[in-house]
Amino acid sequence: MASQPAAKAMEKHADRAAERFAGDLGGTSTKIRRKHALARTGVFSARPLAVSADEATVRLWTTTVRGSTAGSEVPKAAYQSVTVRLVWERNDWKLSGSSSGPGLVAPIDARQASNSPGDFDSYDVSAEAEDPALSGVIGSTGFPGPYARSVRGAHGAAVNAAVLYGDPRFFVDGDWRHRMLKATAAPDVLEAVTSETDTTAELVAENRGLGADGRTGDGGVLVTRTAVLGTRSISYSGQAATVELWTASVGGVAGDDESQRPQVAFLRMTVDLVRTAGTWKTTSVTPADPLVPAPPNTEAAPAERFAEVGGAGNAPSSA
Repeated sequence: MASQPAAKAMEKHADRAAERFAGDLGGTSTKIRRKHALARTGVFSARPLAVSADEATVRLWTTTVRGSTAGSEVPKAAYQSVTVRLVWERNDWKLSGSSSGPGLVAPIDARQASNSPGDFDSYDVSAEAEDPALSGVIGSTGFPGPYARSVRGAHGAAVNAAVLYGDPRFFVDGDWRHRMLKATAAPDVLEAVTSETDTTAELVAENRGLGADGRTGDGGVLVTRTAVLGTRSISYSGQAATVELWTASVGGVAGDDESQRPQVAFLRMTVDLVRTAGTWKTTSVTPADPLVPAPPNTEAAPAERFAEVGGAGNAPSSA
């Protein structure tokens, strides 16, 4: 990932970060048991600060879950603001440096209670879970794809579908939503899924008091994001696949009304896919049992602060 001139410096930076966070992986034990270590990161937003043909600087809002699946201490959620510097090298963007600090803290949805440590063992080091797989390709539709006929390709399609379902345009832009569904949903279910999601989007807009621009009457901005923390294969063949995603979804309004402050819900999702027209498309995206870490020990940010990560422009790339 690193550019050639920055590779050694980035290696030292990564080593220092690993040492700094190593203590989070032991849970209640002073000794880290590698097979029980849990460390996952999801990206909620990506805000370009400066972009040219040769260099780019992007600020990410991320959530991390770190801890141990053994012992009595529940893995803990945290939030970071990560600034990434990139250079164009060898026909690709390469990392030239990064820095991080505390990020916006969104409270965990009050309806979700933390799981026990052992519930997380499907996503620790010893499990067969993987980091989110992304295709890196934008198809003719303007959305990610096509996806390879492989487990990784199916995972990429599932991840991108979940991220796109969490995009604010899903709720306030009917044309974008319909194009997205046509690009991601299997033809056999497209009509039913479109009808169902139109109803859902209308209800969200009505309940939040949103206009077509994604803002409330008093200027509040809709903030919705879905970050994928990990993926697991449930079943796979060359024609069909079922993938489980562990996700963190932010929903709320950035503005003066603290009662609508964005909150995070940690869910597992089951995504069923079929192979059609040379790619993977979804037949269903179904919420499953929550997998909820302990909240951070820091105070949640005021609702108005989330405006800097709201709107469609700061959504992370799903490619």
